[in-house]
Amino acid sequence: MAFNHLPAGVHDALGPLSVTPVTHSVPMAKNHRSERSPTDSAARPAPGAVLDRLASAPGRASRITHTEHLPPREGRHAVWPDRIRAEVISAVQAKGIEHPWAHQARAAEHALDGESVVVATGTASGKSLAYLVPVLSGLLDGSEAPSGRGATALYLAPTKALAADQCRSVKEISHPLGTAVRPAVYDGDTPVEEREWIRQYANYVLTNPDMLHRGILPSHPRWSSFLKALKYVVIDECHTYRGVFGSHVAQVLRRLRRLCTRYGASPVFLLASATAAEPSVAASRLTGVPVVEVADDASPRGELVFALWEPPLTELHGEKGAPVRRTATAETADLLTDLVLQGVRSVVFVRSRRGAELISVITQERLATVTSGAGTAGDRSLARRVAAYRGGYLAEERRALERALHSGELLGLATTTALELGIDVSGLDAVVIAGYPGTRASLWQQAGRAGRSGEGALAVLVARDDPLDTFLVHHPEALFDQPVESTVLDPDNPYVLAPHLCAAAAEIPLTDDDLPLFGPATEDLLPQLEAAKLLRRRTKAWHWTRRERAADLTDIRGQGGQPVQIVEAGTGRLLGTVDAGAAHTTVHEGAVHLHQGRTYLVRELDLDESVALVQEADPPYSTVARDTTSISILETDIEVPWGDGRLCYGSVEVTNQVVSFLRRKLITGEVLGETKLDLPPRTLRTRAVWWTVTEDQLDAARINPEILGGALHAAEHASIGMLPLFATCDRWDIGGVSIPLHPDTLLPTVFVYDGHPGGAGFAERAFHTARSWLTATREAIASCECDTGCPSCIQSPKCGNGNDPLHKRGAVRLLTELLREAPAG
Repeated sequence: MAFNHLPAGVHDALGPLSVTPVTHSVPMAKNHRSERSPTDSAARPAPGAVLDRLASAPGRASRITHTEHLPPREGRHAVWPDRIRAEVISAVQAKGIEHPWAHQARAAEHALDGESVVVATGTASGKSLAYLVPVLSGLLDGSEAPSGRGATALYLAPTKALAADQCRSVKEISHPLGTAVRPAVYDGDTPVEEREWIRQYANYVLTNPDMLHRGILPSHPRWSSFLKALKYVVIDECHTYRGVFGSHVAQVLRRLRRLCTRYGASPVFLLASATAAEPSVAASRLTGVPVVEVADDASPRGELVFALWEPPLTELHGEKGAPVRRTATAETADLLTDLVLQGVRSVVFVRSRRGAELISVITQERLATVTSGAGTAGDRSLARRVAAYRGGYLAEERRALERALHSGELLGLATTTALELGIDVSGLDAVVIAGYPGTRASLWQQAGRAGRSGEGALAVLVARDDPLDTFLVHHPEALFDQPVESTVLDPDNPYVLAPHLCAAAAEIPLTDDDLPLFGPATEDLLPQLEAAKLLRRRTKAWHWTRRERAADLTDIRGQGGQPVQIVEAGTGRLLGTVDAGAAHTTVHEGAVHLHQGRTYLVRELDLDESVALVQEADPPYSTVARDTTSISILETDIEVPWGDGRLCYGSVEVTNQVVSFLRRKLITGEVLGETKLDLPPRTLRTRAVWWTVTEDQLDAARINPEILGGALHAAEHASIGMLPLFATCDRWDIGGVSIPLHPDTLLPTVFVYDGHPGGAGFAERAFHTARSWLTATREAIASCECDTGCPSCIQSPKCGNGNDPLHKRGAVRLLTELLREAPAG
């Protein structure tokens, strides 16, 4: 059980509320004052007018498939609980916030009662203030203790950027409280000389789960005075803790609770989440404690105009002659250019680091060529007001971009989800989302970045050439009439639990009393860890046996190893990093790598040293890796009949190897050539859902042997594309394999599996929603306007077989027959 070498992902979240504050309707601008800078005080354009201008260019109006108008909503005020310190209320009022919204007051009441609570309300609804007010009041009480630190609070954010942003906000709002509140960020960017002061004197420490896992918990004796006084643990953007990452964070929080108990503390958990299904259930699963839910959003909302936008078909043809749509990247760069020219402050959300860089570069180039007087005065300077923001940048680069965005110096920003979470970017007018972000929760989180001052905003979802995106822009009810998804995580995953048991034992030896805390799988895992000589039982406790740090056994983000450093070959300069699990596909030899608008070619990938050497270049193409995958069944947990066929869920082993890469022409995506690669295979033990069909079912569907492989392959691709509509996953979190005669089932079989060791809960969700999932898959294929298959229905961007064979009509008939005898539910 070498948990430090676990493979990474591979191929293809109750009870009644006890407090009811008095509420009344108020005009929407009374609670939170606008934080737009004085230079932005001119009247903002109405979102509908901005959209009309975007659609006015030739041929653009037909690209809008649907426009949703969400009307403004008035807010409902309440009063803060009388147990909140008067000084804290005064400090909040000094920021222009006279009264809380009803959900803020309710959440604060639960916190003061010692009840863990999750606030699950919309973007910009004031969730931060809901937990900050009781925390500040508690810290103020604690400052009067003889030690000066009778209460502490720990804030966890999924990203460094969000923690830094929140620290700025805490310092601003707590300034009138003097030294009673001492906030500090403690993460990998914190200078060594500041860390001891933070451990000894800070009473509000802002960090991330990674630093808690690797830095704070293993060094708990040095944090003893902080942990002994820990009163509140704030978990911001908790809906992001899903899948393997969420499962790891759940176990990190159990380790934290165990140490707090040893030091005599029992902190209250305060969680903030975007609107989600069953938030209290997800929050309880994450923390391991009962959590009360506050989900009635009482904040005001400005008008939101939400447009669904489908790029047009081009004259180009892709693989197998399939029609090709204009890329979402090119279309989004056009939209961002036009928005900047209109003076509309905008953020573009892009699914990949490469995409964020490309959109930034294309927009800058187009703005730079605009002649004077064609748009806003000083057009040539506008190019400098557009930038990219993504993970992998060095700390100083991230901070500079965050400052520029806050100040309004930047007018357009292309970003990955690194800026999706909670960062208070006031005064944005528009959000463009380049490709469906994977879940409705993320979609609304991103769309909510605009209009944060309670004013109107525009959101545009630009569809990629992808089955799910195409389905959604033509089925708006799937976005606007459906609730957001439940958060999926599995803390009992043995690949997740085992390294945390080792880490816990290294912190303080594990005893029988600890076992219930970590879950029902613990008792069976401990003997295996003992057999692997990772733990040793002495008298009544299990001890860590190794010299190395137990916390280093696992990367909680599920990346499976240390990040690969990207180094400029000529200078030795560190450009950034890429996750180990993505290295084979993104920084292989010959790959094109983008960083801060510059283009590099990977000259060498050294997997042993975790280094990719790159050289600046200007190739007229991008690169896409190709791989091959095989799968074997280890154990079938559940099996149900679908007519003569079977739907199954269980454990599988996947073997994957990156074998080549394609060079594609920029903008058009035209394939220029393919180059072979020699990279080692990787194996993955995970969870999968699979279905089989019999010969009689094939006959009924008119599937002969010549088209069987293509029909299965097409159904596999489309089902992977559609699963994010039913589980909180991204198509890159899952993979698939289809085989006309699988050696383990002896039948034609389609597998969809979790791309993470031990599984992430996505395949299990697919099993339980299989009828709805595969029905939507069949509809997506059947309704596509192409003749024989295209990226909008059955072609996959990550297919290791070059999207061959595929048979569109065969897939429709096969799924029709399979679903004809599917059990209801």
